[in-house]
Amino acid sequence: ELTRKIVGATNPQEADPGTIRGDFALQTGRNIIHASDSPESAKREIKLFFNEDEIHDYTMPDEKIIYESGD
Repeated sequence: ELTRKIVGATNPQEADPGTIRGDFALQTGRNIIHASDSPESAKREIKLFFNEDEIHDYTMPDEKIIYESGD
């Protein structure tokens, strides 16, 4: 949900200023960024664009500093 807020409405003409689409996109078909509308859609869409060997788990080096571990 937060990602969708940052990205903005699919139609750039309806996207709020301050969102990626609101600030940088002009057309719906070529709107500079994609964000899936659900986890299920994301799983399906990832398979359309990436091969299995292109998917990696990634941990930022500073992740332990930024986020509490709950220990």
